[in-house]
Amino acid sequence: MLEIENIHTFYGLSHILFDLSLKVAEGQVVCLLGRNGAGKTTTLKSVMGLTPPKKGTIRFKGENVTGRQPYQMARKGVGYVPDDRRIFADLTVAENLEIAARKTATGSSWDQQRVYDLFPALGEITHRRGGLLSGGEQKMLAIARALMTNPEFLLLDEPTEGLAPLMVKTLRDAIHTLKQSGLTVLLAEQNVRFTLDLSDYGYIIDDGRIRYQGTVQQLTGNEEVRRLCGI
Repeated sequence: MLEIENIHTFYGLSHILFDLSLKVAEGQVVCLLGRNGAGKTTTLKSVMGLTPPKKGTIRFKGENVTGRQPYQMARKGVGYVPDDRRIFADLTVAENLEIAARKTATGSSWDQQRVYDLFPALGEITHRRGGLLSGGEQKMLAIARALMTNPEFLLLDEPTEGLAPLMVKTLRDAIHTLKQSGLTVLLAEQNVRFTLDLSDYGYIIDDGRIRYQGTVQQLTGNEEVRRLCGI
């Protein structure tokens, strides 16, 4: 579904991603693991068109989408959950969801009721303004808002960052449910155990380069990967 080939991405004159390649097959949860500043967020932003690569190719469902605008990627079925959530603080939970709602030709069925079924806590605070939510509630809302666009492919950036263990479990259960529904996910994370528990395949990124890749079993069985990731 997604194929990144040899991309080089810059912030101004700073070279961030170096010759980076990865693939995500339909229906998979693929993880991108690495420390803070390794290039995970930049990889997702490169796919979404927020920081287009200067070299290399990005294909979505076989189509070259390198450098497409974020709204074009959203229309093609790519949902994006940034690490800083970016919900609308002055809008209620329900309004945050309504503003993102998108109908699809296939008649996909993500609506408010379905996201409340996935995150029951949001249904209990549907009229609360986004700026009054806790960090965990904001993270749930950010994921729910992305689902309201009825994506075929979901980019998840650091969903567990700064969250309490109970909220991490809630998110793990939700992502597992999304995986069972057939949604394809690229998950960028530092939380190794959380991530590997959900993933079919993984990539280890360090200093803007993919250092290792393989199945969960291959990664956890590699002593160098275990040292690098602290497994």
